This record gives sequence, structure tokens and C-alpha cells, in this order.
Amino acid sequence: MAIVTKFIRFDVPLTPEQKAEIAALKNRPIVYDEDCPELTDEELKEFKPVNPHLPRPKRPKTYEKKLA
Repeated sequence: MAIVTKFIRFDVPLTPEQKAEIAALKNRPIVYDEDCPELTDEELKEFKPVNPHLPRPKRPKTYEKKLA
């Protein structure tokens, strides 16, 4: 399976094709395998910042838009 990367600009409205693609993904299950197993709560708690001494970068505002 190939890795697909998509970039969505928040300052440009989604096209009908993008809305359809996002809606189709909503009902797809998450598939775990030996290369990417599901992590337990204990494993997730072990994650640490790579550079804790550096200030966190400011992220652009994001929002969630409900697709009809």
C-alpha cells in the first residue's frame, strides 16, 4: 500500500471532490499491522517531546467542519 499525502489549505474552500473523499474516509476502520501496532495507554504515556528545551512552535488555527 502506498502512502498518500494530502495538503488542505484552510483559506480555500473544499472542493466537492475533497468533501466526498473526506466523507468516504469517515467510515473506514483503522487498520493496525505488525509495522504499526495499536498502542496501549501505557505505551502512549511513554511518548516524550524530542526537544523539550525548545519552545513549542505556534500552530495555525485549525477548525473542524462538519460535512453534510
